[in-house]
Amino acid sequence: MKQLFKKVDYSINKLLEDIAAGDIGLPDIQRPFVWTDTKVRDLFDSMYRGYPIGYFLFWENGVPTGHKPIGESTGQKSPHLLIVDGQQRLTSLYSVIKGQEIVDKEYRKRRIQIAFNPLEERFEVSNPALAKSAEWTGDISELWGSAVGFFKVIERFQAQLRQSKPEIDDASLSAVPERLQRLHDLLHYPVTALEVSADVDEEQVADIFVRVNSKGQALNQASFILTLMSVFWDEGRAELEQFCKNAQKPSPDGRPSPYNAFIKPQPDQLLRVSVALGFRRARLEHVYLLLRGKDLQTKEFSNAQREQQFAILRDAQKKVLDLVHWHEFLKAVAEAGYPSGRLVSSDVGLLYTYALWLIGRCDFELDLGRLRRLIARWFFMQAMTGRYTGSPESRMDEDLALLRRPGMTAADFERAIQSQIDTVLTRDYWEVTLPSELSTGAARSPVKFAFYAAQYILEAPVLFSTMKVQHWLAPVGISPKPALEAHHLFPRGYLKKLGYEDRDINQAANMALVEWPDNLDIADTPPSEYARRYESRFDPATLAEMYRLHALPERWYEMPYEAFLAERRKRMAALIREAYARL
Repeated sequence: MKQLFKKVDYSINKLLEDIAAGDIGLPDIQRPFVWTDTKVRDLFDSMYRGYPIGYFLFWENGVPTGHKPIGESTGQKSPHLLIVDGQQRLTSLYSVIKGQEIVDKEYRKRRIQIAFNPLEERFEVSNPALAKSAEWTGDISELWGSAVGFFKVIERFQAQLRQSKPEIDDASLSAVPERLQRLHDLLHYPVTALEVSADVDEEQVADIFVRVNSKGQALNQASFILTLMSVFWDEGRAELEQFCKNAQKPSPDGRPSPYNAFIKPQPDQLLRVSVALGFRRARLEHVYLLLRGKDLQTKEFSNAQREQQFAILRDAQKKVLDLVHWHEFLKAVAEAGYPSGRLVSSDVGLLYTYALWLIGRCDFELDLGRLRRLIARWFFMQAMTGRYTGSPESRMDEDLALLRRPGMTAADFERAIQSQIDTVLTRDYWEVTLPSELSTGAARSPVKFAFYAAQYILEAPVLFSTMKVQHWLAPVGISPKPALEAHHLFPRGYLKKLGYEDRDINQAANMALVEWPDNLDIADTPPSEYARRYESRFDPATLAEMYRLHALPERWYEMPYEAFLAERRKRMAALIREAYARL
């Protein structure tokens, strides 16, 4: 039987030394840390009590030496081992014991500070009160990193304890050094690592991870590639993460930035865009093998192969992170009737559409105006139909396959994209499928959002108002009350009294955008009462056009509820079709 791994025993201190020397790659010490401080606290509490904290799963790098180390290393080794499982635990241990800062999910640098009470043998996340308390070590990091030495730290703690609690008994006081020493000696805490051979491919490693991971979590292919970037192109991963960091909030100095009203992208999401652009692939497993320098035929590692594929990735990422490309693409999304992320139900769909925009612009050099209109139509179609829900990689791989044909021209690209749109948006879709899907009661339904997008494109007024729907959908400042609210045309309380269930009450066909004071005023009033009152604000022609743009038949409020829903669904579908034709 071929052994795919070996079991290696470590101490915590040995692990940290190998990380510091660059022998174990810990790239995430300066990348967003996803664990909460309470989980870090619980990790140290478990170790202190002598509980096991699980195995570590490493993967031998399998590449020649001579590459720079990653993480905080100042050594000269190339990382011999990549961390497959245990990243957060090792980051926690390294950060606390070494006193190193981490980067939190908001990309802010900070220290993880864990407090310890040796009298009660209790750990807590530190806070100002614990930091001032004589009974607590406000930050256990000083036990390993104090300039005055470990024993001086103990003496100082005991002196403060005597002064603060003169009534403390000798037995309690004498237990303090032993308990702090026990905490300090966690450096010798034993752990086990399973080191997987470099000959094992990433699919097997992922399978091993799932089989031995007690939580049954899947191993993300994007995580594999980000780890490889840390080894062979760390500045590229840093650029990717800096872009995502800058997209979180507006630039403080007013300079151009990736910040936008649609999405706060994550590195693995943008990585998929680069892969789609550079390799015309959505499935990451084969791309990973290529970036690892493995020949798919000979199964041998090759520096030349790896460097060639990384050159493709570098070129693609440069285009993905180009601010002109980024914001020009988002203009196309706005032209599709989606001027902000408020109506975007799928980040995956947004970013896969960005990949298509980049292919059209960078590879086929399509005219910007033509490309914007084409991508607006594509985005409208994929957003309305939920094209990339379910199995997004498979769906996108099929779309990209249409663009891999040698010798394609810009005209071929346009025809391929438009053909796919036309294949989906058939007459049957508009007249049968879409009205049926509008029976949904989901709060974030793609077809309901498509209706609002259609009203944006058609410059519809808010129901019973002179305000435009565009004013609500466009990104604005934060207000304690939204300008508009989704209102039940047949109010909830009114329908409840008639015996209707929530699913029927919340159908998209029973919702309309109104100004929030009107929504408050209408409350549960029967529609036959409030509608006539509001109709009196408008002349007949204005009212008729308003009703048309809200897919409402004349005297809709007198219709039986089921008949109203059926009629409005058909009208909503027709209005969405009209808006799409504008694109």
